Amino acid sequence: MSLQILVAGAGIGGLAAALALARKGHRVEVLEQAAAFGEVGAGIQLGPNVTRRLHALGLAPGLASIAARPAMLCVRGAHDGRELARLPFGEAGERRYGAPYLCVHRADLHGLLLDTLRHADGPASAVTLNTNARVRLVSLRGGEAVGVESADARAWEGDALVGADGLWSRVRAEVVEDDPPPRSTGHTAWRALVPQRDLPGRLRSDRVDVWLGARLHAVAYPVRGGDWLNVVVLAEAPPPPGDARDWDQAASLASLQQATGRVGAGLQALLEAVPGWRAWRLHDRDPLAGPQAMARERIALLGDAAHPMLPYLAQGAGMAIEDAAALAEVLADADGEAVPAALARYAQARWERNAQVQARARRNGRIFHATGALRLGRDMALRVGGARVLDVPWLYAG
Repeated sequence: MSLQILVAGAGIGGLAAALALARKGHRVEVLEQAAAFGEVGAGIQLGPNVTRRLHALGLAPGLASIAARPAMLCVRGAHDGRELARLPFGEAGERRYGAPYLCVHRADLHGLLLDTLRHADGPASAVTLNTNARVRLVSLRGGEAVGVESADARAWEGDALVGADGLWSRVRAEVVEDDPPPRSTGHTAWRALVPQRDLPGRLRSDRVDVWLGARLHAVAYPVRGGDWLNVVVLAEAPPPPGDARDWDQAASLASLQQATGRVGAGLQALLEAVPGWRAWRLHDRDPLAGPQAMARERIALLGDAAHPMLPYLAQGAGMAIEDAAALAEVLADADGEAVPAALARYAQARWERNAQVQARARRNGRIFHATGALRLGRDMALRVGGARVLDVPWLYAG
C-alpha cells in the first residue's frame, strides 16, 4: 500500500530516506528549512556497511563517479610521525565485507541523492521537494494521521513524519519529552579541502592517514575521485566564537596551531600547505537508552535527530543511511493503520546498534587523544595488533 510520508530535513539522511521510501512505492514530501537544497562541503568516509546500502538504492554507478577508493588506513603519531599500524582496504576488504570502503565529498553525495530524486523516472518521481519549509507545529490527528505546519503557514498531512532535521531537531521534541539541549563536548574541529595538484608530491595521498596526539588527532583522505584531499584536525580546545549551531565558521591556521601546539614535521607541513580553514564546535547527546527515543506513534527520528555521532568512528552519515534503509523496510508493506507498529519495529531494530556506535565513537575520542600511560598502552596495542586492532567487523559487516 502506498503511504504519504513527510520527511523533515533534506540532508543526506533525509534524502536517503526519501529515496528508499519512494523505491518501496510510497509518496514522500521532503520539507527543507533552507531556501535552497545543498550541503556544506566536507569529506565523509563510507564504510562497507554504508556503501552496501547505497548500492542497494541503485547508486553504485553514481557513487563510483564521485568517490575515492583509499588503498589503506595508516595510523601515525602526531608528534613524531612514526607509523603505528595500517589496515589495507582495496579488493581484499571488499571481498570480506561485500562492498568497498569509499571517501566522498559530502556535497557530492548530497548532490547525487538530490539529482536521483529530481531526475528519476518511476518510483523516485513520487518525491516532492519543498524549500523554506521550517517546521513550526506538529500535530497527531486522532492517531490516524500526522500534520505539519511550516513557519510560513503552509501545511502538510501524512501517514507518518520522519524527523531527519539534524542535531538541533525540531521534530525530536515530539518524540522525546523533557529533552535537554545537545551537550558541548569541549572539542573543536578544523577542516579544509585542497586540490591535490596544489600540494607537493610528498603530501599527496591515496589513503586515509590518521595522526594521534595528546588531546588531538588529525585525519586526511582523498575525495572527488582522488583529485582533492580532505583534512580534519580535532582538538580539545575552546570553541571559536559565534553561533554554536554553525558548523562552517571561518578559521585560521593560527587558531588551529594555538589549539594543537607544534606537531611533527610531516603533519605540520600538510597543515601549513592548506590555504584556508573552517571550524565547528562538537556537540553530542548521550547514547540512546531505548527505542522510545527513536519513535512515538506516527513520528520517527533518523540520523542526528535521534543519535548524533561524534566523528571518532566516521559513522555519522553512515548511521543515518542505515536508518533510512531500515525505515523503508519496515514500511514496505504497511497500510495506514499499521504505521505506528511499523515505526515501533524500526526503533526496536535500530536503537541498540546506534547506541553502540555512539558509545564507541565517544570511547575512540578518549583513546585517540590519550596522554600518559593510556597513550603508551594504545601505541603498543597498535604496533602489536596492527590491522586486527583497526578493523571493526561488527560494524562493517552489519
